[in-house]
Amino acid sequence: MASRWYTIVVDAANPALMARFWAAVLDYQIVFEQPDEVVIAKDTETYPGIIFVPVPEAKTAKNRLHIDLNPDNQDAEVARLLALGAKRVDVGQSGEVTWVVLADPEGNEFCVLTAREQ
Repeated sequence: MASRWYTIVVDAANPALMARFWAAVLDYQIVFEQPDEVVIAKDTETYPGIIFVPVPEAKTAKNRLHIDLNPDNQDAEVARLLALGAKRVDVGQSGEVTWVVLADPEGNEFCVLTAREQ
């Protein structure tokens, strides 16, 4: 039997802050919260979710894994994410790319794509 994707775990200096940011980004909800673990998901029955756990060290390099978002309107979504606390970042992308690279409040990069069929 193959494995099922249950969650992805994100190291965070402030798990509660990060969970609330990503819950707002993805229209998820917090489904579990303790000081050492905060879980977000679409609802309590739908996975994969994202778990935020505390770590003492800060992020020091570009992420090797990141989230790509697929909004209906890239410009409007970038503006919404910036208002939530995201920041524009340069990870070496050229001026010709069709995606926008942002970072969450703790510096984890993610991309906002142009609208794609689902």
